[in-house]
Amino acid sequence: MLGKYLSDQKIPWQRRRRLGMAVAGNMPTANFLTKIGKMQSAGCRLCRIARVARGESTDGLADATHGHINSAGCEGMATTVTAAHHSIWRHLYDSMHAAQKPKSKFKFVTLDKESNMSTLWRREEFLRICIKDDLAEKTQDIEVTKPVKKVKRHGTTSIKESFFVNRFWGRRLDGFAINETLQIGYI
Repeated sequence: MLGKYLSDQKIPWQRRRRLGMAVAGNMPTANFLTKIGKMQSAGCRLCRIARVARGESTDGLADATHGHINSAGCEGMATTVTAAHHSIWRHLYDSMHAAQKPKSKFKFVTLDKESNMSTLWRREEFLRICIKDDLAEKTQDIEVTKPVKKVKRHGTTSIKESFFVNRFWGRRLDGFAINETLQIGYI
């Protein structure tokens, strides 16, 4: 598939070239330019600008790799990458709903907007699938394994158990569908 795309003459040369460079690992990012001796630091310039704007230290910047710059992990690109993610997801979710057959047992719950877990579990159809306390108990072991940003730690080394519970119930889902017959929820 990649070879077909890169050899397709209908696709502008610049797009094919950029993709080829990304795949080969020689995209001119700070990380690559540092490797070949053209820059002194591989630290992400976009993260540095975002931290300076917030008045934070620029120590420990992530390396500016192709993957970093195109992820929400890049502090300078997070808003743009997140907006692109939401746009793509919304289109996919709407397309799945539009293609749904009339006899389908799936019910797309969050078509109009994102909802957090707590809001969804106030609805009767969710309570029929799983009681809120049971869900919280089952997800707690998973939730504690997910990293906590330093900003949310407020300088403490230990985190209260309630933090993980609140983080789970506050999580905003891009989309949610349920099958009430089988009592299954799909995130």
